[in-house]
Amino acid sequence: MIEIGKIQKLKIGRAVDFGCYLNDGEHLEDEVLIPGKYLPEDFEVGDEIEVFVYTDHRSRPVAVTRMPKGQIGDIVGLKVKQVTNFGAFLDIDLEKDLFVPNKEQAVDMIEGRSYLVKLVMDHKTNRMIGSSKISAFLSQDCVEFEVGEEVNVHIWQRTDLGYKVVINGAFQGLIYSNEIFEQVTIGDSRKAYVKKVREDGKVDLSLQKQGYDAVKDMSAQVLDKVIENGGVLDVGDKSSPEEIKDEFGMSKKNFKKILGGLYKAGEIEIFDYQIKLKKAEGQPEE
Repeated sequence: MIEIGKIQKLKIGRAVDFGCYLNDGEHLEDEVLIPGKYLPEDFEVGDEIEVFVYTDHRSRPVAVTRMPKGQIGDIVGLKVKQVTNFGAFLDIDLEKDLFVPNKEQAVDMIEGRSYLVKLVMDHKTNRMIGSSKISAFLSQDCVEFEVGEEVNVHIWQRTDLGYKVVINGAFQGLIYSNEIFEQVTIGDSRKAYVKKVREDGKVDLSLQKQGYDAVKDMSAQVLDKVIENGGVLDVGDKSSPEEIKDEFGMSKKNFKKILGGLYKAGEIEIFDYQIKLKKAEGQPEE
């Protein structure tokens, strides 16, 4: 069965002047057109190709080999290209933009901004549309995550505390502002790590690994940067939190902890506003 709004593998059933008609190999009467510009040069009838099926500007099903930023069931971040009286059109990387009706907008969308949307089927029109009313699609069940577990998140909403995120496309979480050391934008997709699961099922997350793994990774990051900079870096023990955040994307507390570990390991020398690679014994000064 051919599914609108889905990526699927279909067979070339017959060729016509303007393209080919595809089927699923079983229901031969159920066909969808793939325009000639999307066909491989050396295709043959009977070949199987991976396509995305959606409805074109005339509401006709059409198959394309150009893959969109998401398919039905996905939650994705998309940018608004146009706002009209009846809805907004978002860039989903197809010739036809994704329509988000006014009634499916959690807040009025603004041209040029990005929003997190769920891709759903509008059964009245038989086409894929978007909805930014994300809460309605998230599970309310108590979440069973382990502290330190790596998850996929989409940045959802800015709040007074930080950013609401969608975890693994199904659950709600929060990343606090004072633990964000890099630029984030609504709609971004990131890896994150579980910090705490509250009694009410809400999840606190971090964009950085926690515990020993975090220190190990960030230590390597600091050391690599010093080496890349010729063995000297103008950020030290008394540098401001802002400088450290800009340079390494971490808090001053973690930075000082890492410097202490690298110093004890004999890797670096620490100064107020500078760190240097430690010279090996017998190595002459430059």
